[in-house]
Amino acid sequence: MRRRTYLGLTLASPVALVQRAANAQSAVIDIGGRRELFLDNFLIERMAGTELRLERPIERERVLELNRPWEGLFSSYSTVIRDNSDFLLYYRGIPTAGSDGRSEEVTCLARSADGIHWSRPTLGIHEVRGTRDNNVILANDPPFSHNFCPFLDTKPGADPNQRFKAIAGTMKSGLAGFVSADGVHWNKLRSEPLLPATTASVYDSQNLAFWSQSEGMYVCYYRTYKTFPGTKGFRWVSRATSPDFLNWSRGVEMTFGGAPPEHIYTNQTSPYYRAPHIYVSIAARFMLGRQVVTDEEASKIGVHPSYYKDCADGVLLTSRGGNSYDRTFLEGFPRPGVGLGNWVSRDNYPALNVVETSPEEMSFYVNRHYGQPSAHLSRYTLRIDGFGGLTAPYKAGEMVTRPLRFAGSRLDLNYSTSAAGFIRLEIERPDGSPLPGFEISNCLEIVGDRISREVAWNGGPRLSELAGQPVRLRFHMKDAQLFSIQFSV
Repeated sequence: MRRRTYLGLTLASPVALVQRAANAQSAVIDIGGRRELFLDNFLIERMAGTELRLERPIERERVLELNRPWEGLFSSYSTVIRDNSDFLLYYRGIPTAGSDGRSEEVTCLARSADGIHWSRPTLGIHEVRGTRDNNVILANDPPFSHNFCPFLDTKPGADPNQRFKAIAGTMKSGLAGFVSADGVHWNKLRSEPLLPATTASVYDSQNLAFWSQSEGMYVCYYRTYKTFPGTKGFRWVSRATSPDFLNWSRGVEMTFGGAPPEHIYTNQTSPYYRAPHIYVSIAARFMLGRQVVTDEEASKIGVHPSYYKDCADGVLLTSRGGNSYDRTFLEGFPRPGVGLGNWVSRDNYPALNVVETSPEEMSFYVNRHYGQPSAHLSRYTLRIDGFGGLTAPYKAGEMVTRPLRFAGSRLDLNYSTSAAGFIRLEIERPDGSPLPGFEISNCLEIVGDRISREVAWNGGPRLSELAGQPVRLRFHMKDAQLFSIQFSV
């Protein structure tokens, strides 16, 4: 029997198809109508001439100069929350170096209507440095302004008076819980910490929590340390869970898919808003002792003398729940970029959360110029779903999924091609044989650059008739990128 070929690629032989079919029924992935992004190998069985490739975020504008008397050089640990049409930015303010959890540390709030133009509301809640004319929401309550990290509680039936929740604390205090109805006025949930200080916990970072829709529980990702033979240890991430935000499990260390150990300073894990079963983490990677800026250059840019002997950037981690991260991509995301001020210690720490700032664009934010008078927060953008994706070169390639089940009557792609490129799709039985009407030769060529476009075949075979059945998807691509797929009604 002959093997099928397409675009010069040899496809699976009959023997391979039989072997593959033997395990197909027991390995079917039920994706229903979920959106799936190509940030890991969850759906992928085989690639030939294609690869998963990390995208490059685009640095846009400085959105906030951290130059108020209560902000300054060491402002950090930022969180951005989109609450319907209101964007909220929470961050630590502190102009001087010193120990964690000092009374001088405050928690600040900025607002925006579009995620691009930000302003500081005059709140008058706390007197700081002799004035109430400020945007401070938490002060004079050490150590919780060191790393106050809020989230919008999406648990069904959550108390509207506790619509916002937060965790904060250090290795001495443990992690305390806070609640708020409006995100501005906060109360401590109880006097005892939610996660107490232990010998295994450290907490000297931006620890975070959120309600997981896919896991049906609250999850908390927090700082620990992990040692390996012959090393002094690495800044690590551990995770605890809770059904009610009050009673928490004992924490477990996260794994990183066999990637080389690196210092992960802030983990910034959150459910991706268009596919909440996928957690996306734009984490800070800290390169301890890797000095880039010379003493003379450090003096020139005005960085604090204790904060230029290391460097840092961001990396992209993903998780589908549990205590494992996937590090499909090891490259920087984003890189520090041009400018000496971007190459100092604890610089380039991403803010928590990715938010949509237009129908085609999502944004995230990064603290820049740490320990310098020019400390600020910058905005970065990506296309919707565009952290990374399945990529094919000009000479073309293909990807075949594992067997899956779907729900719905249409399939939409988020994709980009060149003028010469295209994507075509074949739907197959688990044994790899094409289903009538859904052959690759019958698929209408997909060309262009769209956030959502429906796949169609000549003659209009009814995709709904395949819903609930195990199938495979075979993508043929040339000079193209595929960011996500979603079946729907």
